[in-house]
Order: sequence, then C-alpha cells, then structure tokens
Amino acid sequence: MRTRVKICCISSLEEARLAVSLGADALGLVGPMPSGPGVLDDATIQSIARVVAPPVGRFLLTSRTSADAVVEHALASGVDTVQLVDAVAPDTYAALRSRAPHVRVVQVLHVEGPEVVEEATRLAPLVDALLLDSGRPNAAVRELGGTGRVHDWRWSRAVVDAVPCPVFLAGGLSADNARRAIDEVAPFGLDVCSGVRTAGALDEEKLRALMAILS
Repeated sequence: MRTRVKICCISSLEEARLAVSLGADALGLVGPMPSGPGVLDDATIQSIARVVAPPVGRFLLTSRTSADAVVEHALASGVDTVQLVDAVAPDTYAALRSRAPHVRVVQVLHVEGPEVVEEATRLAPLVDALLLDSGRPNAAVRELGGTGRVHDWRWSRAVVDAVPCPVFLAGGLSADNARRAIDEVAPFGLDVCSGVRTAGALDEEKLRALMAILS
C-alpha cells in the first residue's frame, strides 16, 4: 500500500496549493501552540480549509484539551480531521464523536521510550489514527511538535505492529531519510514539516525530492 504524505505547518493558501499540486494527501494547519513553527490564527486556518477540496485531508493541529474547547476549535476551523497534539481525557474523544461526527480524530503520541507502545494500545480504539512525533511535552517550554528531531524508530515500529489503526510517523523527516523511515517503521503515512522548508517557507525543490522518493 502506498505511504501517504501529510505536509504540515502550511502557512498560506499558496503553500497549500503547492503541496496539493505535488501530490500531498493531507495538509497540517497549526493552531496556537506553546512552541514550534507554523502557527496560524483561526480565520486563516478556516480560509485555507475552505479552499482545499477532498480527497486531500485538512488537519487542524490543536493544543486545546478540554472537550468543549476541542470541539469548538474543530467545528470553527472547517476541517475534516482534528490532530490532538496533547493528552486529553476520554470525554474529549466522546464529545468529538457525538458533536462533530464528520471529523476524524488523530492523537499525537510523543515517542520518548518504550512506554509509548502501551499508551498507543490503550488509545487506538478511541481514535481514527495515531501520529508518532518527537516532542517533549514535559519540558519547561513544552514541545508538542515541529521539533525537526528524529526519535527512536524502534518504538515507532513497535507501535505500528501493536495497533490496528493507521499510524503516521513524524519528526525530522525529509527526502534524506524518508525511504529508510518507511522501510524501518512501515507507517501508514509520513508527516513532514521542517524537512521540506527553507528559512521557514515551503521549498518546492525539497518537496519535489520527497515526493519523488515516495512515488
């Protein structure tokens, strides 16, 4: 099965169109975060989500955690997928299912050690997909994504082997290591941000190189 590609940290409609034209399966639109690149205001997220047509996925990255706040953010943004970058209570998943049933739910897990496998197994039945990233949610300045770091893929592969739902792999991916990531982890999809950017802007040459490897 072909590995999907999500291009994250989309900053404008122009970047969204470039990513889609080169074959991106999904776009990541970043809401307010404690740290990291690509943060957009809600109006900009909504304007991009409105223009990008299916089957391209439109992911809202939200750091909100309460059920009401997450549902409100997802519905206001006009996206088809909400990516929860922080841990949430079980009632948040239930609220999304009941109040935003058309929105898919992706839970981010930050891979810091083997404990991620147990966490993934526990959460997999509650979500549509998992996304494995390299953040440090317990750091003094919390990192919830966009670090540009590669984590230990042994634990990512263990998650892929343990859960029945799709798993996206993120963290320091680029054309230089995408093929190795696919071979070693076998993810459903790759999530790429800094690896296809130059000075913060989406770089067409880097994106073309990545997509060529995956074609």
